[in-house]
Amino acid sequence: MSTGREIRLIEEEGGLWSAIDEETGVASCGETREEALEMLDEAVSLHTGESGEPVTDEDIEKLGLDPDSVPEEVGVPDAPWFEDADETA
Repeated sequence: MSTGREIRLIEEEGGLWSAIDEETGVASCGETREEALEMLDEAVSLHTGESGEPVTDEDIEKLGLDPDSVPEEVGVPDAPWFEDADETA
């Protein structure tokens, strides 16, 4: 059964694999294609709020950051596989 989710797999130098969810712009990696896809599923689930807990200002402060300095919108990371991506995820 297809979900219609478009995923790009890239074999990196050294044999590692990157998996990118085209709709969300979320990426992950693994030592095998299967591991990269499993990690991507978890990352997308966390990104969309399907699992995990929301990040609070207190969580951000524990990381030594000012919550007011963290943008509300997620931008496109500075990584080669995002060169053709939109400006915001």
